[in-house]
Amino acid sequence: MRDAGIKQYFATMKPPAATVSTVVVKPSEWTPGVEAIGTVNAVRGVDLTVETSGIVKNILFHANQKVATDAVLLQLDDAVEKADLVAQKAQAASDQAALTRAIELQRRGVGTDATLDAARAAADASAAQVNKLQAVLDQKQLSAPFGGTVGIPKIDIGQYLAPGNSVVTIQDLDTMRVDFTVPEQQLPLLKIGQTVKLGSSLADMSFAGSIRGIDPKIDPASRLVSIRGEVANPEGKLTPGQFVQIRVELPRENNVISVPQTAVTTSLYGDYVFVVVPAKPAEGAAAAPAKPDEQKAAADAAKPQADASKPADNATKPADAKPADAAQQQAFTISQIFVKLGRRNNGMVEIVEGLKDGDQVVTAGQNRLFNGMSVAVDNTIDPSKSANKEVQQ
Repeated sequence: MRDAGIKQYFATMKPPAATVSTVVVKPSEWTPGVEAIGTVNAVRGVDLTVETSGIVKNILFHANQKVATDAVLLQLDDAVEKADLVAQKAQAASDQAALTRAIELQRRGVGTDATLDAARAAADASAAQVNKLQAVLDQKQLSAPFGGTVGIPKIDIGQYLAPGNSVVTIQDLDTMRVDFTVPEQQLPLLKIGQTVKLGSSLADMSFAGSIRGIDPKIDPASRLVSIRGEVANPEGKLTPGQFVQIRVELPRENNVISVPQTAVTTSLYGDYVFVVVPAKPAEGAAAAPAKPDEQKAAADAAKPQADASKPADNATKPADAKPADAAQQQAFTISQIFVKLGRRNNGMVEIVEGLKDGDQVVTAGQNRLFNGMSVAVDNTIDPSKSANKEVQQ
């Protein structure tokens, strides 16, 4: 009889209520968007190279210097080219003088047309040769094609350079472009001129620009389409080659049901949440009394081994007051509800099916809960907020 009483005692004993944090579901404004990962590059940026071979004579810039358009950055040794140009200019002057004399003789009637034509051809050839040598001389200098910031020099004074050798990079950091790709299913949502936000993370979208180009062709291998946006960079905080998070915001929607992502649990059977509901009267009622013999056996099992320990009687007095206090509090249980998820944004997830306005959803501690379990609601600390911040970071 004693064993039966103990069994009955533990069978009717309820586990203590678990403390949970909750959030009340309310329709709210939702800003959908297309999120992607992209790379930042300068709208104007190139690696400068020399067009002709030569020895580096002078480097006229330093790292991270801002230069203007056509500023001379590099000078190659041009002594031979300068001498050739001087000689050719002298030859051109001589040919021009011969042409002048031939014209005068032709005017007087003592010169022939053939002599005049030969003199004119020689003068034109000499002038063209001067222009050619001047162009060769100009190639001994490397100039900035546009204004921007130059990088670290990749050459040294006295170094021999061949055509195509890289000298330095120049980047116009005032305006940047960002290239990213999106799945073909999201292509109809995008258009030229839409606002693009970007930053180091979804929680820090400190830069805003617009879409400037959409590739008219979808990559058949990846099923992705390339998108290009432009963003102002007046403070130079964006760097070419930088990895960024991108979000293209779409028109806002109203009356969207959403919950923190921490409220959703994924299982083999689907996604679900725990909804807090008032306990049914039957759940709050006391269990059916046991038989007299079983009550006596359970009492004997729970009774101290010796009545000599009188302080034990006093120790039960505070416990006698607890049921009265607990009865004054409303009892809650949880119900497992399977839901259909939609879009995600800033730590929130859209609930397409399963929840309604006013539902009280558990936001933390789901791993220790089960369907029908008694819970106590304590929203003084909301673990979902700190969890959402970690998700955004």
